[in-house]
Amino acid sequence: MTDYQKLFDLRGRRALLLGAGGIGREAGLALAAQGAEVVCADRDPDTAKATADAIAGEGGLAGAVELDITDAGGLERHLGEVGDLDVAVLTAAMNVRKRLLDYSPEEFDRVVGLNLRGTFNVLRAVGARMVARGSGSIIAFSSIRARTVEPGQGVYAATKAGLESLVRTAAVEFGEAGVRVNAVAPGVVETPLTAQIKADPDWYRAYATKGALGRWSLPSELAGAVVYLASDASSYVTGSTLSVDGGWTAVDGRFTPPA
Repeated sequence: MTDYQKLFDLRGRRALLLGAGGIGREAGLALAAQGAEVVCADRDPDTAKATADAIAGEGGLAGAVELDITDAGGLERHLGEVGDLDVAVLTAAMNVRKRLLDYSPEEFDRVVGLNLRGTFNVLRAVGARMVARGSGSIIAFSSIRARTVEPGQGVYAATKAGLESLVRTAAVEFGEAGVRVNAVAPGVVETPLTAQIKADPDWYRAYATKGALGRWSLPSELAGAVVYLASDASSYVTGSTLSVDGGWTAVDGRFTPPA
């Protein structure tokens, strides 16, 4: 008989956090609060250490490592040092807000290199180890932009749509080994990545009123989705994208007509 009190219990499990700032920091704190040991990885070692320290300050178990997911060889080496993993959470991403005609090839390569190739590197490296063990959960962060776009978001949107395709494929290919792969798609979140929007009051309000809840989300509001997908509560969930967007993709435009 299922013990429902332990559905979200992560004690005895090790989680790798790839991208330890912003949403990643809150995800790490939430995973640790449920008992997981969290390895905080970021290409900025100070960010990784700050999140690990925050987890330790709450009584959790955490370590920090400098890691760049665009370096496939370095990723493989670090994973060998980290050891067995039960959960991997990928939040690392970047965006260059420009219309397509203004984009340079170098900017395209930077965004695609981190968001899409980095995802590919993580799925291969982490997936191979989890498949060999016969268990594990990989959670990659997508975006509402995988489905809804706007001027200046084309390349970012393309990488997130590609990420979701890679997630579905990995779920199919890793599933027989007992490894689950899913994505989380946030709406507008108050993080450094959205600083340009937050700085413009009109833009900020327009985004706040687009969703059904009428406001932006905080990074902490994404953490529950991560814990759910990491835990036994989602044991039959794979190949899915969980939208945590405040109803953004459910709303048809910004105009509310009279009833």
